[in-house]
Amino acid sequence: MAEDSKLWDVIYDGPFVPTKNLSHPAVAIPKMRKEFNDTDRKAIEKNFRAKKIHMCGIGPDEYNRISPCQLAKEIWEALQTTQEGTTQVNLSKIHMLTTEYELFRMKDDESIQDLHTQFTSISNGFRCLGESIKRNKLFRKILSVLPSSWESKVNSIIEAKDL
Repeated sequence: MAEDSKLWDVIYDGPFVPTKNLSHPAVAIPKMRKEFNDTDRKAIEKNFRAKKIHMCGIGPDEYNRISPCQLAKEIWEALQTTQEGTTQVNLSKIHMLTTEYELFRMKDDESIQDLHTQFTSISNGFRCLGESIKRNKLFRKILSVLPSSWESKVNSIIEAKDL
């Protein structure tokens, strides 16, 4: 959309197909390339521009998946399925993250920074899958997994206003 907001229409709805009307009642049929006018050509170019943007923004693995696609809409749908997965896959990922969240503990040899990084990864995973956990629940989880050596700090935080 930052490149051209009408490109998103091509990606989402499919490309513009120039048509002409024949006989009575009017029946719209696709124009031949030689019948295109400048407006038709500009509208058709949007599909190619959207394809180019897709191609420039992906790596070699994704390129191999989408190279057979002719339309920007097909590319988008292929990438979306690959990246987001199906509903069943997403539910499976959510279940795995839930288990990881519930079993999350600070290891003896782990630094607070490592703990934070791992916990952020779990919470971001939920957010990416459309699931959200309230901030206060996340804070309480972090506080509950800290070892006993952190007890005085945890108590101070809990007693502070606006946890």
